[in-house]
Amino acid sequence: MMVINILGVLLIALIVWWFWLYREPAAAMEAGEVTIEVKDGIYSPAHIRLKAGQSLSLKFIRRDPSPCASVVVFEDFDVSEELPLNKARKVELPPMQPGRYPFTCQMQMYKGELIVEKAADAHG
Repeated sequence: MMVINILGVLLIALIVWWFWLYREPAAAMEAGEVTIEVKDGIYSPAHIRLKAGQSLSLKFIRRDPSPCASVVVFEDFDVSEELPLNKARKVELPPMQPGRYPFTCQMQMYKGELIVEKAADAHG
């Protein structure tokens, strides 16, 4: 019985880590466009680093048939785009000020973030 309890607690910890705590390294933006794959409950890459003042073109490719994956929302820019299954959809964003700008599915289960840095601070 103790083993089952321990396994249950470990499973809960893994779920919490995967959905709320894990942060993959931020991908640096190259040439004004980044391709993001929507699959297995995540955006990949989920964190994108870019310099302030740059416009950004994100190309989403949805591989996940889940209805939750069908829309990407950039609340800070009042942008919401339908993502067709297995087809690319470009989302154009205006130049941004330094800061962190989240993007999510409509149910906020898939999560990503744009990390906009001052030009001297950006890596890549």
